[in-house]
Amino acid sequence: MKRLLNASFIYMLAGVASGLFYREFTKLNDFPEGQFTQLGLAHTHLLTLGFIVLLIVLALEKVFAISRSPKLFAWFFWLYNAGVILTSAMLIWHGTLTVLGQESNAMIAGIAGLGHIAITAGMIVFFVALRRAVTGRTPVPAEAAAV
Repeated sequence: MKRLLNASFIYMLAGVASGLFYREFTKLNDFPEGQFTQLGLAHTHLLTLGFIVLLIVLALEKVFAISRSPKLFAWFFWLYNAGVILTSAMLIWHGTLTVLGQESNAMIAGIAGLGHIAITAGMIVFFVALRRAVTGRTPVPAEAAAV
């Protein structure tokens, strides 16, 4: 549970920092206010998919002990976080290019797509682990059963 709390906190900091970067970088480069750039999307992706979703997972972990399936939970955690980080990094890269007036390319979109695929795969693994925890299909570890 501590890993979820720490990751959520890091995403909160990254989300706030990316919002600050978005605001200041666009001002510094005289980017027209209101014109679209993916920098704003990075801010919301980090806060929503990182900070808020992981807080919800933390609450579900507290209630259902999802990590009793440690392999599934580890797969979820690493796939999901890799996806959020990869997607957000590509949003920042693409948004920075937009603000600087440079062209993006298909590689950035492709890598962002891989990030979204990893997020989706992580969520599927999470729901498998959650279903096992809710339906009681996961054995309770000996130390938890003794409590």
